[in-house]
Amino acid sequence: MFEILFAAALVFAPAEVLSRRPAEEARQGVAVDAAFLYAVDNAQIAKYDRKTGQKVAHFKGDPVKFPHMNSCAVIGAELVCAGSNYPATPMQSQVEVFDPKTLSHVRTIPMGPQPGSLTFVDRKDGSWWAGFANYDGRGGEPGRDHTFTTLVRFDDQWRALNHWTFPPEVLARMAPSSASGGAFGADGRLYVTGHDRPELYVLSVPNGGGVLRLVGTIPIAVEGQAITFDRSAPGVLFGINRAIREVVAMKLPPVEEK
Repeated sequence: MFEILFAAALVFAPAEVLSRRPAEEARQGVAVDAAFLYAVDNAQIAKYDRKTGQKVAHFKGDPVKFPHMNSCAVIGAELVCAGSNYPATPMQSQVEVFDPKTLSHVRTIPMGPQPGSLTFVDRKDGSWWAGFANYDGRGGEPGRDHTFTTLVRFDDQWRALNHWTFPPEVLARMAPSSASGGAFGADGRLYVTGHDRPELYVLSVPNGGGVLRLVGTIPIAVEGQAITFDRSAPGVLFGINRAIREVVAMKLPPVEEK
């Protein structure tokens, strides 16, 4: 039934590949600003010049303190990263904040009990938005499988305001894993990737909570993992090919609802 539901959804034109750049730390995700790339790999982040490809800064943390940074985003003057203790259980999550100029660690924000393992963080409409993954196998907790994957909106004190679950047709594509990457586009929609499929899910977010609605999917040149938008170039999305340690820039097609 899930495959039928997914087949009925709108599939947009494939994203256009703009560039490919090697980055040995590109195992979990990538963040970008107008001048630099930030490749993420669990306990380390490397900063690369976007024009020359030269590595200009490197953070390597203690794997005990930084067991699994999954994704990062340049938000304001900070590099904000989603961290967790994946695949350990019970799940624990935290937000790690860095200075993007030097990659020095600024602070840790413990999340406390949450509905999953933190995989992405973004900022929109004066709030923090965070994706919490759940898994069928490794890294999962008894009584919760991938269908418990959740989006949460927080205030500036990281108090939960609203919760959204994911539509069944998207959950079926992500199974047995979960949402690995997520970022809001300039159009206000949430763009999400799973763990290993080369596709991007475009989701609308109903006011006040509920179930996210699938607008459509976009074929992309990366196999899931964390993603980020280039805020200096509307419609340009960055992702990684972890198998070959590569950062890929892509131009997304226009997204229009039926």
